[in-house]
Formats: sequence, structure tokens, C-alpha cells
Amino acid sequence: MSEPTVVRAADAEVLSDAPGSLITLLADSDSTENRFTTNRATLRPGVFGTPAHFHTRATEFFFVLDGALQVLVRDELHTLEKGDFLAVPPHVPHAFGPEKDSHADVLVVFTPGMYRFDYYRLLDRVARGEADPKEIAESSQHYDNHYVDSPLWRQARADSAV
Repeated sequence: MSEPTVVRAADAEVLSDAPGSLITLLADSDSTENRFTTNRATLRPGVFGTPAHFHTRATEFFFVLDGALQVLVRDELHTLEKGDFLAVPPHVPHAFGPEKDSHADVLVVFTPGMYRFDYYRLLDRVARGEADPKEIAESSQHYDNHYVDSPLWRQARADSAV
């Protein structure tokens, strides 16, 4: 029988992949019997957010806890506000960042679980200058994070910069 997953806020590891962008690690697949992986993304105004990418093995869920989140899904831009929910199926290109002049606090869940915490730790090391950014691209298969080019997303984020 599966056990409940409880993570106390004081015990959660908090990383940063860029100035003003925090990732709170809540539960990874190894602690959830591969049922899910979840983190909290806290993004200050002006943060770029994620580049466009897709996953092949999991659906990614976004639930906006506070603020406003700009999201690219395929070739469409959406604004999600507090209480809004989005599910992105495997193979669908997507990206996210705070809406212009807003912060965003978002619960992110992958199901089935994907071992991702070391990926977030890699992003943190790159942001601190302790790892080479090339390691991110080299790890795409392992962490099922496949980057794609999106001129629409690049322009949208340029328009959202503070």
C-alpha cells in the first residue's frame, strides 16, 4: 500500500536558478513511488522564467497560488492568475514566467514522477557559476527536459522584462 507524502516547509530544499527565481523542492519520484514529482516556483517580477521545452514521459501541471503566470503552450500565450490550473501533456512545447509587472507563485507537479531534483540542483549550480551551462543541454535525455526554439516566447519575455 502506498504511503502518504508529507513535506514540512522547514525541511524543503530551496534553490535558485536565476536572480529572483526560487525553486522549493517538495517531493521527488523516489519519495513518491514514482507517482509524482512536485516543486514550488516563486518568481519575482522581471524574471525570464523557463525557455520553451517539452517532456516525453510526464504531464506537467501548474496551479497558480498567487500572482500571474504567463505561459506558452505550443504557439499560444496564456495568462494564468491566482487559482488557475493548467495541465500540459507529454510532447507539448511549453514555457512559463511571471506576467509583466507581476510575481508568480506556482505549484508544479509532474505525473508520473520524474526524478528532477538533481536537474534543479544543476540549474542552481549553473546560476552560481559552479557548473557549465552546457551540462544542462547534455542532461536533456536524462531529465526528460527537451528545449525547443520559440521566437514567440523570446519576444513575449522581452516584452515582460522590467
